[in-house]
Amino acid sequence: QVQLVESGGGLVQAGGSLRVSCVASGFISGISDMGWYRQAPGKQRELVATITSSGTTNYADSVKGRFTISRGSARNMVALQMNSLEPEDTAVYYCAAQIRNVNIWGQGTQVTVSS
Repeated sequence: QVQLVESGGGLVQAGGSLRVSCVASGFISGISDMGWYRQAPGKQRELVATITSSGTTNYADSVKGRFTISRGSARNMVALQMNSLEPEDTAVYYCAAQIRNVNIWGQGTQVTVSS
């Protein structure tokens, strides 16, 4: 069993920066891709960014140029650096890990951007 734990969420003013991190524990050798998703109140969970085991990244258009996803060399950590934050970025951010083509989810961390 793999467990994902996010950290680093909080309250930040518009235009500021925040970094959220995710650490996987358990049977981590089965992890391939990792990524970040977010869910705002009343909306469906949406893709923010993904990164493959080889380092290929993909970003949602809404965060492209502002957010950067990175992965630790140990393959069990993924981070999301968020710059130029906007109130529209307010959401619960979830870490995800792909294991045997199935996504495993963390519990989420709240990110709130004030205007």
